[in-house]
Amino acid sequence: MKMKAVNTPVRKKDAMALVTGKPVYTDDIAPKDCLVLKILRSPHAHALVKEVKKDAALKVPGVEYVFTHEDVPGTRFTIAGQTFPELSPYDRLILDQRVRFVGDAVAIVAGKDEASVNKAMKLIKVTYEVLEPVLDFTRSKDNRVIIHPESDWSIPVGLEPDKDRNVVCHGIEERGNAEEELAKCSYVVDETYHTKANQQAMMETFRAYTHIDVNGRLNVVSSTQVPFHVRKTLATALEIPKSQIRIVKPRIGGGFGAKQTVVCEMYPAFVSWKTKRPAKIVYTREESQIAASPRHEMQVRVRAGADENGKIQAMIVETLSNAGAYGEHTPTTIGLTGAKTLPLYTSNAKAYKFEFEGVYTNTQAAGAYRGYGATQGTFAVESAVSQLAEKMNIDPIRFREMNMVREGDIMHAYHGETANACALDRCLERAKQMIGWDSKYPCRDMGNGKVRSVGVAMTMQGSSIQQVDVASVSIKTGDDGFYNMQIGATDMGTGCDTILAQMAADCLHTEVDNIVVSGVDTDVSPYDSGSYASSTTYLTGQATIKTCETLKKKIIEAGAQMIGCSSEDAEFNGREVFVPGTDQKVSLKDVANAAMCGSVHTLEACEKSTSPVSPPPFMAATVEIEIDKETGHIELIDYCAAVDCGTVINTNLARVQAEGGIAQGIGMALYEDVVHSKAGKCYTDSFLQYKIPSRLDTGKIRVEFESSYEPTGPFGAKSIGEVVINTPSPAIAHAVYNGTGLRFRELPITGEKIVMGLKELEKDTGK
Repeated sequence: MKMKAVNTPVRKKDAMALVTGKPVYTDDIAPKDCLVLKILRSPHAHALVKEVKKDAALKVPGVEYVFTHEDVPGTRFTIAGQTFPELSPYDRLILDQRVRFVGDAVAIVAGKDEASVNKAMKLIKVTYEVLEPVLDFTRSKDNRVIIHPESDWSIPVGLEPDKDRNVVCHGIEERGNAEEELAKCSYVVDETYHTKANQQAMMETFRAYTHIDVNGRLNVVSSTQVPFHVRKTLATALEIPKSQIRIVKPRIGGGFGAKQTVVCEMYPAFVSWKTKRPAKIVYTREESQIAASPRHEMQVRVRAGADENGKIQAMIVETLSNAGAYGEHTPTTIGLTGAKTLPLYTSNAKAYKFEFEGVYTNTQAAGAYRGYGATQGTFAVESAVSQLAEKMNIDPIRFREMNMVREGDIMHAYHGETANACALDRCLERAKQMIGWDSKYPCRDMGNGKVRSVGVAMTMQGSSIQQVDVASVSIKTGDDGFYNMQIGATDMGTGCDTILAQMAADCLHTEVDNIVVSGVDTDVSPYDSGSYASSTTYLTGQATIKTCETLKKKIIEAGAQMIGCSSEDAEFNGREVFVPGTDQKVSLKDVANAAMCGSVHTLEACEKSTSPVSPPPFMAATVEIEIDKETGHIELIDYCAAVDCGTVINTNLARVQAEGGIAQGIGMALYEDVVHSKAGKCYTDSFLQYKIPSRLDTGKIRVEFESSYEPTGPFGAKSIGEVVINTPSPAIAHAVYNGTGLRFRELPITGEKIVMGLKELEKDTGK
């Protein structure tokens, strides 16, 4: 298929609306007469709500309602926005008598304006029975404090859960006897790494507005990545049929996985359904920091061994994940710490083992964040591999070249899939050349107490969840021959509306501007699992191609009838249906208009796609940093990334995806630190305390692409959305070691830690 739109830098369809400040976001379009909702939150990490005195609050002018756990339905649900049946436990209520973390919801306050609601919140008196919390996830399992003692806790598909032991999930995957093979290895590393929770810090906080339409149905406008899963969750939580709920997604001001969780929608939905009045909720930044859906805190132990020739023979990854107060996404994120790391090195190894366990604690519940577990696992595994190379006195890039997965290899630790498209070897070589590795490794003394050093890391991700995720696309021909394209996938700023229109344009031999894209409205959009798991370009792209092929056949059949020939003899070039070698032809405009009057032809098609495989994109990165040994300050000089995402669909959007993901990874490595009090209160509840990097902090970021061709992907494409966040933490940690001799196994790596580490190193060495 000749490509005119694919692999070009087409401007995003919504670009002008966004840069000119059009009212496109949830709060922009919410009616002005909505009830304004606020959530009264628990000051305790673990407690029972014994009494809520709300009389004084209800006397505040403008305050309409105060709802507590006594007012809400009693059916438990999960807010994980994933397919059904879920692997996440049904462990939540809209409001629960038992509160399980500082910030957990106690009451919903609704009023005519924010000022009155805020005043009322201060007048509500709550009596708590304070309980002992579990705040340390390494001590949660078999703790005498049970975080979910309720009898109605359930899980549709469980991975060895045991709530009475505070265990959300547990599992073991292995091939061969990894313990025995490690014992035979000439070189072994055994290290444990700790990654803390990270906040997605998207610009638009969580928000939704709801109303009851003229037919008595609940309408929800939500900034969400998963509209169809929001409908499913609300139906369960409110105990009403899905047919009574409609979800509409407007423009989204960022998500990065946070909005794959139904964080706030149940509150206005409950209020509207109960009162029949429109309602909205807009989380403050503080609420988005303390009661949202951050990355899972994890402890990852890596044991890796190589023979005397430098070949990795065995690797063991053991992951402990902090679910927080509720279990959404824990059983699924934890699996990626092994599934997206072990395949890089174990295709030709003798054995591997992956064991995982997720546990409850009385801290903020974790959820989905770009990278989805692979980020934590990559920090651990890549750091261990670099240490193993250093132990063997082998250049770490050379060591990776000796052991990495290559095209055609069977990835036993990745569902047994074959790497049909893998340019990781070329990515690593490209990243090496970009940074000038041979002249800079390991470090250079710059004088004045400063040193420049380099580091390396590589990673893989996936493209949708194989045999689970589904995507659908509907396209119809409009008047004069333009196309209406309905998608269920959620554009959250990534540009999927544009990317899918590019694919459709090439399939239908037309211009991108001739494709009008609409989405998402659960009443009219075709079903889509949602925008997560790096699925949209790969999976919805497949559905787009299938839909276009079906529609082209219908256009040819209609055109052939008009010119009086067989559809087998006719072709379509985007402008007209014609018979090659003759003057028989009819324009698309005429075909489209004729189908609207006295015709039996329906020029509309809808196709669905799923995939038995999840072809991974690959990435290699090198970084150069400058460390001031007096202050510990790290300055990023150059970050060089080479990405294999198959065929690049939109070159501009792919590049900014990569640059943005790398910047987020840099934040995880150097700045972002969640800090709690001894009682479980989150201190990092604003951007004054929770530091994220600005453009001035990320140095020069350079991204290049190494193309491969994925035979199952649209136009040979794979995903790019998540893989790009994984390498900064291990690459920067490696560079810090090369420059200082300090190995950091906990993030973030701050200047203070470097200075203190160097002082300890001086004591140990006597220098």
